[in-house]
Amino acid sequence: MTTGSGGVEGAPSASGPARHIPVLLPQVLHYLSPREGGLYIDATFGAGGYTSAILRAADCRVLALDRDPHAIAAGRSMEQAFAGRLTLVQSRFGDLGRVARDHGFDPADGVVFDLGVSSMQLDEGARGFSFLRDGPLDMRMSGEGMSAADVVNTFKESEIADILFRYGEERRSRAIAREIVRARSAAPIATTGELAAVCTRVLGQKPGAKHPATRTFQALRLYVNDELGELQAGLEAAVDLLRPGGRLVAVSFHSLEDRIVKQFLAERAGRTPAPSRHLPAAEARPPASFKLLTRQPVEPDEEEVAANPRARSARLRAAERL
Repeated sequence: MTTGSGGVEGAPSASGPARHIPVLLPQVLHYLSPREGGLYIDATFGAGGYTSAILRAADCRVLALDRDPHAIAAGRSMEQAFAGRLTLVQSRFGDLGRVARDHGFDPADGVVFDLGVSSMQLDEGARGFSFLRDGPLDMRMSGEGMSAADVVNTFKESEIADILFRYGEERRSRAIAREIVRARSAAPIATTGELAAVCTRVLGQKPGAKHPATRTFQALRLYVNDELGELQAGLEAAVDLLRPGGRLVAVSFHSLEDRIVKQFLAERAGRTPAPSRHLPAAEARPPASFKLLTRQPVEPDEEEVAANPRARSARLRAAERL
């Protein structure tokens, strides 16, 4: 993921679409610590910022995944440039274990997750992720399955309200769901602009405040792509893939992702954090399999945020496999 991720769309670059700047890149490399001959997995290729930096940091190999076929297609030139050292695969987090085994990356020396939606997806209105750029109400990263338009036009009002509250932490979820159902009774809500207008009618828009559609768009994107479920599956796969001493690094951009990563690593490090309502109740705690490298999340400094406003909500957590 580069520059833009969940919940931070409201800070685009002043000159137009944001440049694809890898967030917290020096810190990612520090905790991943690439070594000669190592095998590393970039679970979210995006524009290839982390992948390229890892390959340049050491004479190693990288397996890079992305569920977005556009990202994989755009990365083929990089795959050729690093011939024999980079393998690109269109896949989601839930298939991480199988893909790694199929390509000889089991065990691996490091896995990095860069979570949320990318700036490329936000900046291309036709992908349907952005409330700032009108386009079809889609939001599917892979282009397959149920779209956001399907959800807002066919789900019950109570179901929509639950999605907005659970995945977007939207306090006015019921009022927005009610307005969505009212609006769709006249005509289907087909574009991002139409849905953003619904949110604005309900919440209003104050100068300098977060866009009123921010939480609704986040919630629908997370739901449509099952991002939280995929994240949990990817983290669990990483436990099995990493060799002793291997590193896991995760960069998140909003509280739901960060909470899952924090709880997962704390449990695997033998700690007992407060439970998350977004995950099933924990059963018996497994033996410690990680050592925490970050007691508190690593955040971007003022200089990085000034250069890349979309990085302001980033949080990095890292751990080492025991």
